Amino acid sequence: MRGPTVRHPGEFRWEVRLLVAIAVVLTVFGIISLYDATSIRERGFLVAVKQLAIGLVGGIIMVTLSRVDYRRLRSLAWPVLGVTLVLLLITVLPLSLTGAIAGSRNGARRWIDIGAFTIQPGEVAKFAIVLWCAALAAKKGVLVRGFKKGVLPFLVVIGTVCLLIVRQPNLSMAVIVALLGATVLFTAGAKIGHFILLGLATGLVALQLILLSGYRRARLDTFIGGGTEDGARQINESLIAIGSGGLFGAGLGEGKAKLAHVPYAASDFLFSSIGEEWGFIGVLAVVFLFGTFGWIGYRIAKTAPDPFGRFLAAGLTTAVMLTAVLHMAVTLKLMPTTGLTLPFMSAGGSSLALNLAAVGVLASIGRMRGRPERR
Repeated sequence: MRGPTVRHPGEFRWEVRLLVAIAVVLTVFGIISLYDATSIRERGFLVAVKQLAIGLVGGIIMVTLSRVDYRRLRSLAWPVLGVTLVLLLITVLPLSLTGAIAGSRNGARRWIDIGAFTIQPGEVAKFAIVLWCAALAAKKGVLVRGFKKGVLPFLVVIGTVCLLIVRQPNLSMAVIVALLGATVLFTAGAKIGHFILLGLATGLVALQLILLSGYRRARLDTFIGGGTEDGARQINESLIAIGSGGLFGAGLGEGKAKLAHVPYAASDFLFSSIGEEWGFIGVLAVVFLFGTFGWIGYRIAKTAPDPFGRFLAAGLTTAVMLTAVLHMAVTLKLMPTTGLTLPFMSAGGSSLALNLAAVGVLASIGRMRGRPERR
């Protein structure tokens, strides 16, 4: 005899629909803001057109992944990690070998140019580490609580990826990748003592890298108030732009930050431009959208059908939320400048495409929940 069916939180499909809707709204809002921030440049509108094209392709990827069983991704964890390591190696090999496709920009080699496409391996690494850690943590189960057979294999792989990213150099991206790996391990039940020790060690290494690097140390000096006037100009202009927006903003197209007052207003400091033109209301709307995205993402993680889905959803949600929070913190001078983009919104094809792909995977995990069960 059948018992009554149990209503699982996953039965409420509004979560998945709202998650996708938020990603679409942020993407469209980002393209509008991006067009405005680049329209003063010669052929600057092409940046927005390219972002729109990538957004459409990313949307197709998102819809496709949302309809595919996310558990199929588990078998791709190692291949994706392998491809990521190859991409990262291309950016750190001598210029004589890979300089034709991975040249230096502003003193760093963070991009690979393949024809009309530009790939940022650091963005790929975020997705790859989350996928690989989720697959391995699900396989290990309770063994993840140990160090030698549990945490150590993760440290070797995550450390290798982070080392290659630091060599680009891109310390902020390396820190994010390390934190994403830690997020998956924490979700999988790793011991808190391991996190404390590893966190202290990582912090000391990061501080050493900052102190030994001229431009990183200059950013830290600027943050604590002892930097040069030129070094402080960008962040001060960012604060002025946000403050001048008032409650309702100067209006679309009326902002001054894009007039070279705030360099990288279309990418690293897009939140400043939004604050100036859309005001406190616009800033609040963006924060609310990201906050709702995180709430839904973690709800999906909590109610995922299996450990792999739970770890994967937690990692992907954290990847979006952590990057967004750090981007906003930089523009508000709550932390040193890092060069991180605002997910879904800032210029950057790799970031937009991979974030939309992450939404598709989250939607797949959410869609697989909530099947009526029998007692």
